[in-house]
Amino acid sequence: MVCPLSNESLKRPEMKASVEQHTVDRVCHYLEEELGLEHLQVKLKEHYITDEKLQSLTADDLKNMGIENHKDHLKILNTIKMVLQIKDSPKVFNDSVHGHMEFHPLLVKIIDTPQFQRLRYIKQLGGAYFVYPGASHNRFEHSLGVGYLAGELAQALKTKHDNEGENLIDEKDILSVQIAGLCHDLGHGPFSHMFESVCPKKKHEQISIEMFDYLVEENGLKPLMKLYGLCDPDLIFIKEMIHSEDKHGNWPHEGRGEDKSFLYEIVANKTNGVDVDKFDYFARDCHHLGMQNNFDYRRFLKFARVCEAEDGKKHICIRDKEVYNMYDFFHTRYCLHRRAYQHRVNKAIEIMIRDALSKVKDIKIEGFEKTLLESIDDMAAYTKLTDCLLQVILFSTDDNLKEAKEIIERIFSRDLYVFLGETLVVESKVKLISQKKIEWKKKLAEPLRLKPEDFETVNVTINYGMKERNPIETMYFYTKSDPQKAVKLPKEQVSHLLPDTFSETFIRVYCKKSLQPDEKKRLENWCKENIFEPLQNQD
Repeated sequence: MVCPLSNESLKRPEMKASVEQHTVDRVCHYLEEELGLEHLQVKLKEHYITDEKLQSLTADDLKNMGIENHKDHLKILNTIKMVLQIKDSPKVFNDSVHGHMEFHPLLVKIIDTPQFQRLRYIKQLGGAYFVYPGASHNRFEHSLGVGYLAGELAQALKTKHDNEGENLIDEKDILSVQIAGLCHDLGHGPFSHMFESVCPKKKHEQISIEMFDYLVEENGLKPLMKLYGLCDPDLIFIKEMIHSEDKHGNWPHEGRGEDKSFLYEIVANKTNGVDVDKFDYFARDCHHLGMQNNFDYRRFLKFARVCEAEDGKKHICIRDKEVYNMYDFFHTRYCLHRRAYQHRVNKAIEIMIRDALSKVKDIKIEGFEKTLLESIDDMAAYTKLTDCLLQVILFSTDDNLKEAKEIIERIFSRDLYVFLGETLVVESKVKLISQKKIEWKKKLAEPLRLKPEDFETVNVTINYGMKERNPIETMYFYTKSDPQKAVKLPKEQVSHLLPDTFSETFIRVYCKKSLQPDEKKRLENWCKENIFEPLQNQD
C-alpha cells in the first residue's frame, strides 16, 4: 500500500520531489493491490511510460501492452485521472484566529465538497447573532479550526515521543484525526444545536457520521483515501472519534486498539472534556463575541504528552504546573455559557426560531425535497438544510407557512418573547419545577386572559464541563521528576481553583405574546411572588 502523506511529509523537499516523480508508481500500487491488476508496473516500465506520458495514455496504448480487458482499461484510466487531479502540496488557509493553517490534499478534497461547504451557511452560535452582531461566524471556519488543531496536537505528541524513541503515532493516525476534526460537525442542522429541539430523533453527532459516509460515497473519495493509505479500519476510527456509542466490554472501539486509547481524546474527549473542539470554539467564539479568552491552547500543545494511568490506558496528560491554565479552560467554558450561550435574549430568540420551525417540520416547503423530519434520514435532502431556511419561510407566500412566518417577522422587527424573570434553583428542586410548570402556566394566563401555551418555562443549566464534578479532578497530569507516569493532583492542590458548586440551574419564564409595560410588570410581580421567592425560601 502506498505510504500515507501527511502535512509534515509534504513540507519536506525530498517528499515533494518523490510525489511529483512517482505518479506511475502510485497508480500501479493502487491498481495492483486494491483492484487486483498484477504486473501493471512492469508493463508500464517495459513500454517506457513515464509520468509525462501517463497523462496521454489511451485504451489503445493499454491494449498494445497486453491488457485486453475493457473493464481494466476503464479502471486504469479513471485511476490515472484521479491521481493527476490531486494537488500534492498542502493548501494554506489564513484564519482570523489561528493564522496560517496548512491542510493535507485529502482534507482539501473533503473541504471542497457540497456537504462540507454547506457549513458556510450554519451559524456557529445559532440565535446569538441576533444579540451579538460580531457572532457572524459559521460552522465552516470552526470545522477548519478543529481539523487544524487536531493535526497540531497529534503531530506535537508524535514529535515528542519520536524524539524519546517511542513510536506511538503514525502518519495514518494523524491524517485520520485531522479528518475527524474536520468532519465532526457535518451533522449540524439550521442554527446548530437549536435544531435538535425541533427534530430530536437524532443528535447531530449521529447525523455527522451519516453525512460523512454520504460525503465519501457521493464524491467518490474512498479510492483517494486508499491512495493515501486509509483503509476500512481507518474510516471506522474516524467515525468513532466523531461519535461512538457506549458499548459493554473492556475496549469499546474497533478502529484502534487500546494501546492508542489517547487518540480518542483529541477531537471529542469523553474522559474530561479537554479537546481541540473546545480549543477552537473557545478562541473563536471569544474573538467574535468580543470577550476575553484566558486559556492558552498553545501552552497545552507544548506541555502535552502521553502517559499510562492507573486504569491501564494511555491518556493525554499535561504538566502539573499547567493546572492554572486548565482552570482558565474550564472557567472560560462557564463564562461563555453564562454570558453568551445562555444569554436570556439569545434563549428567547432561539425559542422563537424553534417554535417557527416546529410549525413547519411536517410541511414540504417549496424548494426542498422533503419535510424537516424526513430530511434527517436522507442526507441528500439534509444537505440543503441551512440557516437560509428562515429566509425561505420569511419570503414565502404559502399559507401553510403563515404562522411560522409571523414568528420570524417578529424576530426581525425585534418584537421578541418577553422575559419575565429568573431564579437560581438548587438541584433537589429541579424535579419539583417540572411538576409545577403546567400549574404555573395556567395561573399566569388567567390575569390577562391568555392561554397556558402562551408561556414558556425554561431550565437553564450552566456548569464547568463535568456536571456536578470538579473537572480538574478528572484530568491526568505528569510531573517533572516522573514524566512517564499519569497522576491525579491531590484534592487539596486543586480544590481552591474552582468554586464549591460546579453546576447551576436557573428557571426562566417567558411570555410569547407582546405585552404593554403595565401588563409585563403585572406578570413579573406574579412570577416573583409565586415562583421565584417560594423556590428561594424552601429548604
